[in-house]
Amino acid sequence: MSNEKQVDSGRRGLLVATCAAGGVAGLATAGAFVSTFQPSERAKAAGAPVEVDISGLATGELKTVEWRGKPVWILKRSPEMLAGLPKLTDKLADPDSKRTPDDLTPEYARNDHRSRDDHADILVAVGICSHLGCSPTTKLQAGPQPSLPDDWQGGFLCPCHGSLFDAAGRVYKNVPAPDNLQVPRHMYLSDTKLVIGQDEKGEA
Repeated sequence: MSNEKQVDSGRRGLLVATCAAGGVAGLATAGAFVSTFQPSERAKAAGAPVEVDISGLATGELKTVEWRGKPVWILKRSPEMLAGLPKLTDKLADPDSKRTPDDLTPEYARNDHRSRDDHADILVAVGICSHLGCSPTTKLQAGPQPSLPDDWQGGFLCPCHGSLFDAAGRVYKNVPAPDNLQVPRHMYLSDTKLVIGQDEKGEA
């Protein structure tokens, strides 16, 4: 009789321990499944605006940041580069940024320099060619150079198929790229703080 009670209590202890372990494992598994349905921090941040410190950006320097998985260029143009932009109108396919403006150019950037008037020297543009998605290279120095016009004023050259863009991201005529580089929504919190992907009207 006492033996049966000992066996029963032993079995009962084993059963309790097994159930407890199974319950913990089950909760852990359920937790893992639940976590797979929650977006990662990277996913949450994928479409979020990006704040950039431009305090150290020198004239003629280009800084690249990532926004929504795309390279965004921040170029501080020299007075000479800005002065040369209006002279290129006849060479450009869309000098006034009229093509698909809602997608490519916010209203405040539909000007010769394609930037906000209070920071006319700063170009903010997505560094992806509008032809097949290659990333153009910087050719900021003015003057004759291989694969560039003799009267080159500085800008960008797409190495894939030779499309040319001026220092405002406007596309030249007679090249494969159909459109200017995209200017994302942006605004300045101060002279040294830039927000990409958001302006006064909201997020892009």
